[in-house]
Amino acid sequence: MIGTAVSALMTPVSIKLAYKLDVIDRPRDDRRVHDRPIPRFGGLAIFCGSMVAMIIPATMNSNIRIAMIGGTLMYLLGVWDDIKDLRPIVKFTGQVAIASLMFAMGIRIRFINTILAPTLANPKAIVFFSTGLAYLITVLWIVGITNAVNLMDGLDGLAAGCTAIMALSLAYVAYIHGIRLGMMPVCVALVAIAGGCLGFLPYNFSPAKTFMGDGGALYLGYMIAVLSVISPLKRATMVGAIIPMLVLAVPIFDTVFAMVRRLARQESIMKADKGHLHHHLMAAGFGQRRSVLIMYGIVGIMGVVAVLISRSLYKDAFFLAMIAMLYLGIIVIPKQPKKDLMSIITYDTAGSHNKEDNSKEDLDGTDDKQEK
Repeated sequence: MIGTAVSALMTPVSIKLAYKLDVIDRPRDDRRVHDRPIPRFGGLAIFCGSMVAMIIPATMNSNIRIAMIGGTLMYLLGVWDDIKDLRPIVKFTGQVAIASLMFAMGIRIRFINTILAPTLANPKAIVFFSTGLAYLITVLWIVGITNAVNLMDGLDGLAAGCTAIMALSLAYVAYIHGIRLGMMPVCVALVAIAGGCLGFLPYNFSPAKTFMGDGGALYLGYMIAVLSVISPLKRATMVGAIIPMLVLAVPIFDTVFAMVRRLARQESIMKADKGHLHHHLMAAGFGQRRSVLIMYGIVGIMGVVAVLISRSLYKDAFFLAMIAMLYLGIIVIPKQPKKDLMSIITYDTAGSHNKEDNSKEDLDGTDDKQEK
């Protein structure tokens, strides 16, 4: 409630600041789906709302205080990018530096349990990482998830809503095992992140009045990644270590698929394109609102899968995960059934001549009329 209230109050303030600082997203290329200038300083509201609410769990866990320091630095890096439009390599270097600082301050992925550990209570079943390997895995996880969430910020309300769903899913897992594993501070911190997103979402859902910008997107991705590292759930079982991966399966899939797609086209993996999941949905004619709601649904399914896994309901989780994978496959594969695998991988909706890319969707207009 605190995070939502502060975020909702700060969003109009962030809009005014965006106009004063000229932090405006103008539709300069066909990759953007909006057709008018929109302020993109809304990350300030998410940052303030979640940070104020996180003061509560920060008093209970020193790692959360460390995570808040890194979150502040990541937010400032994103704001710098919003104002100065940094080169990708500069932004990436800053992310690695912040992740390295977190590792130096004690936030690390040190070990993973094998499947036999919880059943045999065998200490040898725990695989400990060397310092170098732990550093690589920790930095890769933080930087990877940070950018995965940032890539989701392509439609009105998509990143904020999906992050809220992912944070609440991880929070519920932490709540279920909270007393036994001491995860209640992590649970409250994740709820604070979700609260910041929910307070901002009414201003960001289509038609958006403001965008979160890189400041908000990088901050949210970083906090989700770090809080999942802080979580001690991995002590219980190996599958506990992959629960964050399941919750974040959609942005991870989208990011990996984007990298493969760009490499297959012999392009830089940092080059922007219109081949992301939400672009495929738009190209299929769903419009912004329906596309975002479909993505909410798939992210929600994977959140439920993670909850089921945490409760050892593996069969239930498997079949539900297969349903989510089926939907992802339907989204990614183009309408033309005769295309080969390479054509599917390299498919970019920018070449589909979709008239909805740079204009207001007829479907959304129909929705508005029906609602009125």
